[in-house]
Amino acid sequence: MLNQLRLDHANMARMLHVLQLKHKTLASGERPDFKLMREVVDYILSYMDGFATPLERICVERLQVQAPQQLPLMEQMASDYRELKPRLMRLSHDIDMILMDNILPMDRFAEDLKAYLEAHRGYLRHEREGLFPLIDQHFSAEDMEELRQALPDGAEKELERLQLAYPELYAELCGAEVPAL
Repeated sequence: MLNQLRLDHANMARMLHVLQLKHKTLASGERPDFKLMREVVDYILSYMDGFATPLERICVERLQVQAPQQLPLMEQMASDYRELKPRLMRLSHDIDMILMDNILPMDRFAEDLKAYLEAHRGYLRHEREGLFPLIDQHFSAEDMEELRQALPDGAEKELERLQLAYPELYAELCGAEVPAL
């Protein structure tokens, strides 16, 4: 199960890397593929809803019993994660506006995208350095099974759908190294 969490973590890092590449395109004065960005943002929003809530609930419940001294870290991580969603929703709205040919200041959009990417990468770093070791240390086989049952299994199916709909995205995901966070 921890390996699956790490794989999901790596996939999210790759998605963020694709957005980073689109940010670089935008920063160079070119127009990135906003439809592809729309798909990546939709995937991340869907994944956040299906993945974060059960992971947070189970981890907090288990760590309250096994490692109560770690609750401040869990609460901070949960707060940081909740702050990502409004940022991503704003980007989603802005992408919709761009796709409908509405005028939007690209410098503001680029700044919002950069701030979101930095915040989400920071969260992934805390996940990798803080949460995963705690899960490894404090979760029993039964806890891991409960976690596995609670988490969505549609992530791989969604990646397959993206592969078919957006071969460019799939190529970028396959070619993208997991950036050091």
